[in-house]
Amino acid sequence: MIRKAFPLLAALLFASAAAAASAQTTPPPNAIKRQLDKIDVSFQGAGIFNQSASGTVVSGLSAPDQGESMSVLPSDTFGLVMSINYPMKPYFGVQFNYGYGRYNDHFHGPAVYNFLPAGSNDFPVQSDVNEYTLGYLVEVPYTIDGIQPIFSAGFGPMAFKPTALGGEEMQEKARMTYFYSIGLRKAVNHHFGLMLGFRELFFLAPDYGQNYLTILQHTTTLEPTAGFYFRY
Repeated sequence: MIRKAFPLLAALLFASAAAAASAQTTPPPNAIKRQLDKIDVSFQGAGIFNQSASGTVVSGLSAPDQGESMSVLPSDTFGLVMSINYPMKPYFGVQFNYGYGRYNDHFHGPAVYNFLPAGSNDFPVQSDVNEYTLGYLVEVPYTIDGIQPIFSAGFGPMAFKPTALGGEEMQEKARMTYFYSIGLRKAVNHHFGLMLGFRELFFLAPDYGQNYLTILQHTTTLEPTAGFYFRY
């Protein structure tokens, strides 16, 4: 009986030894790979809800439109937000965001009436709006029913580029933009997950490089978002 079991025992011992040897020869993940494993990329659709701004034209002291009232009423639209998240350690990380949307800034005021047909008081400028922001990232290191909170805040330029057909031949103009975001994410597996969030952006109302459109008033954009993320 013992002689019959000996080949089986020998095979088991050989398999155990081979597994142990393999584990010893497999190198542990290096520091760079451990850091790369933390990075994720997210893609989210965003509702872009722009707030209006009103003020008086701030141009040269001798300009005839100096002090005239002006309002900017941007349209609402749908856009995209792509983010690269790098949580270096719990409660400390960095985030890069690229956002895109296309909408019209509607200018109302005496300074633009000379450009409009009789009976019209709306001067629209259509733009491709591109956001490039960098922020501080907090990924809370625990989940609630598998859902992880995430927060970020930062700043960067937002470029308003008038379109060829609807841009009224205006100049491209960038505004320094400040943002915060809050969100929830749920991992489907190690490489993929779903996200919901909300962002708010703060910036000066665009003037497209024109004195008669410059009111130097802050406005905001509200962005509810939904999408997915993935990591290596």
